Amino acid sequence: MGLFRAEGVVYKPVQETDTASPPPPQPNQFYLTANVKAPRMAGFLVKVFVWLLESPILGGLLLYILKRNNLIHKFISYAELEDSPLYVPLHPYDSEDLKEQEIKHIDSDLSPPEKVQQAIDCLPLSSEKQPFFHRWTVLDYSKAYSSGDITPRMVAERFIAAVRESSNPPMKMSFFINYNEEDILKQATESTLRYKKGEPISVLDGVLIAVKDEIDCSPYPTTGGTKWLHKVRPCTGDACCVMRLRLCGAILVGKTNMHELGAGTSGINPHYGVARNPYDPSKITGGSSSGSAAVVAAGLCPVALGVDGGGSVRMPAALCGVVGFKPTFGRIPLSGVLPLNWTVGMVGILAATVEDALVVYAAINGPLPSQQPTVSLPKVSFPLLKSATSISAIKLAKYDAWFNDCSDDIRVCCSRAVDKLCERYGWKVVEVTIPNIEVMRLAHYLTIGSECSTSLSSYLQKINCSDQGWDARVALSVYGSFSSQEYIKAQKIRKPKVFHDLLYKE
Repeated sequence: MGLFRAEGVVYKPVQETDTASPPPPQPNQFYLTANVKAPRMAGFLVKVFVWLLESPILGGLLLYILKRNNLIHKFISYAELEDSPLYVPLHPYDSEDLKEQEIKHIDSDLSPPEKVQQAIDCLPLSSEKQPFFHRWTVLDYSKAYSSGDITPRMVAERFIAAVRESSNPPMKMSFFINYNEEDILKQATESTLRYKKGEPISVLDGVLIAVKDEIDCSPYPTTGGTKWLHKVRPCTGDACCVMRLRLCGAILVGKTNMHELGAGTSGINPHYGVARNPYDPSKITGGSSSGSAAVVAAGLCPVALGVDGGGSVRMPAALCGVVGFKPTFGRIPLSGVLPLNWTVGMVGILAATVEDALVVYAAINGPLPSQQPTVSLPKVSFPLLKSATSISAIKLAKYDAWFNDCSDDIRVCCSRAVDKLCERYGWKVVEVTIPNIEVMRLAHYLTIGSECSTSLSSYLQKINCSDQGWDARVALSVYGSFSSQEYIKAQKIRKPKVFHDLLYKE
């Protein structure tokens, strides 16, 4: 239908619209009258028209013409909108209602550096070095910088040398899609000067943080793991989460490799290479935040940002032996993140330790001041990890049928991990049944696929199919086959009642 394709309007993003002070009406403002264009017919002509509509070939053409003539294509089908749909999966709950202990409520109006300090106050005063391999944490860097043992500039120079070495033969680890040595050294020099003056912004000052190439971060283009997306969607500034990290003094070191368009879980990218697993370069890192998990596992950065719609942070974290954290929907703004899936995607954190994940989460959490969620978010609460009882009295819900649906070696390994947690910390395992878990998985797949296909539709019309990898083309073909009826039914399945129907077996 490209020959007849109507041009769609481009709507201004809601954050650029001043709803509090709308402009006064203009005398010559254009008013669009209702535009209903349909043939007038009755009797036999109606029957013929219905027969044509229901025919496999002519029906599609007639429907296309009707939708175009009635401006559905212009104002809806081919319109370009950056805003997310009205439906958001926010549920009214509060930690106070759950009677959680050993937590600290945080004021959402605090600045990113102030929230980071609140998180630091929840951590143990000191951490003992382990006799085995130990990755440097955020606090390790901060203490070393403050003591003068090393400087952010020194760390940045060693980081650049390590990335160069890992990118070239024989290693070819393909951790990064893009990094800028001059920009990294500039940030590091500024941080070094702050430490020399005794004025670091926060414990994140001078800490290296990598960013998945699905998140806007100047001066880099945002490719989404493709060779074309940055040409039709230029990066014009930092995403909100990146901006907040800069306010804390963090050094943003580049854009990490990812599965093309996040449409897979292997992390194998046909354009930028495979982000190899640091534990075994012959193995994958998982996807789609493959490069972010790999740089943390390799010790190049203590923390990296990813994006998780269906496990894209948690899966590579598991395969690379690092911490993967996907926050609750709405906790971190998606401003400046590729809108591949509005209601399931969320900026996530990959870190060497739980404590580092908490510190970075503290820096980037909180809605945009201009955002007013339809359901009020619960208070931000940080766990008091310095308390001796902070990880006691935990209950683990375990659905045996699902837990054991894997190979024997994985089942045994995971069972041992659960047993150790119970033995060491006194945790308890509660056996549960989750009805219709496969139905929920399919509803999620249909949701994330439909949203991805819709968000990319205006871009895909401007490129050649040959510009995409084969697996991305397969995924997009499947995503595009889902109907609006299927999408709405998937949202009905997502209603909170499904999660209230857990059947506990003590």
